Amino acid sequence: FFCSIATTDQQAASFEMEMSQAGFSAHYSQDWVMLGAVGAYDWNGTVVMVKDSGISIPTNDTFRDRLSEKNEPLAAYLGYTVNSAFTPGGILYIAGQPRYNHTGQVIIYKMEGRDVQVLQRLKGEQIGSYFGGVITTIDINRDSFTDLLLVGAPMYMGTEKEEQGKVYVYSLNKTKFEYQMTLEPIKQTCCSPLKQDTCKVLKNEPCGARFGTAIAAVKDLNLDGYNDIVIGSPLEDDHRGAVYIYHGRGNTISKKYSQRIASGGDGEKVKFFGQSVHGEMDLNDDGLIDVTIGGLGGAALFWSRDVAEVNVSMQFIPKSINIQQQNCQINKRKTICINATICFKTRLKSKADTFESSLQYWVTLDAQRQISRSLFAESHERKMQKNITIKGSDCIKHNFYMLASKSFKDKPDFQDSVKVLLEFNFSDPESGPVLDSRLPNSISEYIPFTKDCGAKNKCISDLVLSVKTSIAGDSSSPFIVKSRNDKFTIQLSVKNKKDSAYNTRVLVQYSPNIIFAGIEDVQKDSCESNHNITCKVGYPFLKPEEEISFKISFQFNASYLLENVTVHVYATSDSEEPPETLSDNRGHVTIPVKYEVGLIFVSVFKEHHVIIAANDTVPTAINTTEQIGDEVTLHYRIEKGEHFPMPNLTLQILFPNVTEAKNTLLYLTALSHSQNAICQTSYPVDPLKIGTGKPFVLPKIKEPTKDTIMDCDTYSCASINCALVPSDISQVNVSLRVWKPTIIKASIHSLTLVVKALLRSENSSLILRNDHQKLETMIKISKELPPGTVPLWVILLSIFAGLLILALLIFALWK
Repeated sequence: FFCSIATTDQQAASFEMEMSQAGFSAHYSQDWVMLGAVGAYDWNGTVVMVKDSGISIPTNDTFRDRLSEKNEPLAAYLGYTVNSAFTPGGILYIAGQPRYNHTGQVIIYKMEGRDVQVLQRLKGEQIGSYFGGVITTIDINRDSFTDLLLVGAPMYMGTEKEEQGKVYVYSLNKTKFEYQMTLEPIKQTCCSPLKQDTCKVLKNEPCGARFGTAIAAVKDLNLDGYNDIVIGSPLEDDHRGAVYIYHGRGNTISKKYSQRIASGGDGEKVKFFGQSVHGEMDLNDDGLIDVTIGGLGGAALFWSRDVAEVNVSMQFIPKSINIQQQNCQINKRKTICINATICFKTRLKSKADTFESSLQYWVTLDAQRQISRSLFAESHERKMQKNITIKGSDCIKHNFYMLASKSFKDKPDFQDSVKVLLEFNFSDPESGPVLDSRLPNSISEYIPFTKDCGAKNKCISDLVLSVKTSIAGDSSSPFIVKSRNDKFTIQLSVKNKKDSAYNTRVLVQYSPNIIFAGIEDVQKDSCESNHNITCKVGYPFLKPEEEISFKISFQFNASYLLENVTVHVYATSDSEEPPETLSDNRGHVTIPVKYEVGLIFVSVFKEHHVIIAANDTVPTAINTTEQIGDEVTLHYRIEKGEHFPMPNLTLQILFPNVTEAKNTLLYLTALSHSQNAICQTSYPVDPLKIGTGKPFVLPKIKEPTKDTIMDCDTYSCASINCALVPSDISQVNVSLRVWKPTIIKASIHSLTLVVKALLRSENSSLILRNDHQKLETMIKISKELPPGTVPLWVILLSIFAGLLILALLIFALWK
């Protein structure tokens, strides 16, 4: 209601200190008493400074910055809250002005005698946020000087126009406050009429949290030597309220709250929990600071719980594991047993006296592995839970053993140390002291494996690796992959020429165009495969002069078509090996490959027969395509194979269209194809337009050819070139007419025309099978003889038969 009397009317009476409400806020700074007077100077406000020697009342212009102010400030409420900061150079005075320019500001100043000297102004960033409505300073590291200034903006609007609130944290650098971070509450979801179906309906308005309504600097709550901060958020949970505790560290506070205390009420009888907070006193004489949290309808007192330091240590005998020196027998099998001693030491941070506490702890063996290599002797399990009562300090012993068989191969991998994880807490964590959050509530120790290499205690190995493949290929003759199911193997041999090579393993890296298919001549669980393959060889160690061979099989990956298959192999161990002998630890295989596309390329007919009647004559003109001669239709079909993708293809169809005398032989009348084909011809379709009804007058010709076979190897041919993009099925249809006048004029009785179709892959890695690269179609043309005409071949054959019979008779009579 303060702003309701603010006015800019120049004729209205101007109030100075008459309605100042001095004492609206107050703060004692060991030098001056600060009294906030929000109603002074037409509710722009001021801060009255009081001490035993007198009173200083700043004028209306004292705190104003006329250079940056564009408008006359109205109802800015300077002095809404006041505080001070202690620095090595003196005291800084701080006043909040939450309605200044509607965004709020905080003014930092010092006193020069009775005069005010403004040092800094901190500006709010959102209209109506009430920035500066709450200000608190705190000495985090307890060195008597202020470390932080916290400025509350409790009405800061969130993304859904709810009053979430925000707290700005500034660190003090000499006499200037520098922005450090902002603190925010758990986001409160508000419901509107548009959201009734998707969220719980809230009963109270306004919705939000108003985080920062109360900000209290409290003494060290967690006994870590640093003071802490408690922030109230009274509108959370439908006006039930909550508070947040932030622990100090160094000269600042953590950005993440360490504890959130919800009201637990019903939001009706008691609400706005966190409206006020106080934490300066020990109310129950236990040496710990307690916190009082107020709300509408009551206040709650929270006792602080003491903080306990719990230090835990573990020791093992033996300190390391030698897999060649078994020291016990479990289930009639020799293995290695380890004695573990776990010691606990506890103390309260608030006092030096020893106290009795009940702890619960959990121990996990080989914690970093899914399958443990060791078990507890008492339970034969990898995990154990126990309780122990401690007064000051105490130790307890446990025994566990390594899983093993005669060959020590039941549980492979003795490379990584055995990790022993111990977790602990108080048996009743809800009462009594709490664990120090700065100390871990779990520890882990590692038990390494040692190597038995004689007196030098250092193994010097010399591994030799050899690699052979079951397939071969080079750049001039690459290996042809015919199916994705095709497999090949790599044979690996590892030999150790010197000391035992512990944890010997072969690492295999391979290109993505092959897939690991399996392993031969070695235990199946000896190899692990993710993308790379790691195989354990001669586990747990490869003896001197021992050699082990095995095979790894691969199959081809149709998803990756690369020009080369590459495999890199490397043999290594945990033993040392001199650099000069490492060159033979590596192997490399590169095999150029091509992939045979298993497509199907067919033509419907291999041969076409055309007969020219003896009484056929050459017409003077051709009026329809039927008068040209018999039609020959060629259908070419390409179907996708099942193993590899279809490449871009080129189909070339060649046919002899003219004789040497340039007389037409085959006339192209039609060309059709599937949608994935783009075809171009060197010879136009129906170039004489006979199919459109245009008559063609035949010229008088002579055809001297004597050849009975015409193909594109010796004769000029027309071509049809089709580019085929990948598709499951591709089709090209060609219609040709035999040019009958040329055949009639020729002095030959038969003629064979060869039409050739050539298919080519445009992808160099995807090749075609030989029988799918070329198709030939024979067009065989025969001329009938006129009636009464005896063919020359019949005459010649008769003469030959007569001479043969005569020779037989002469031979018989001579006998």
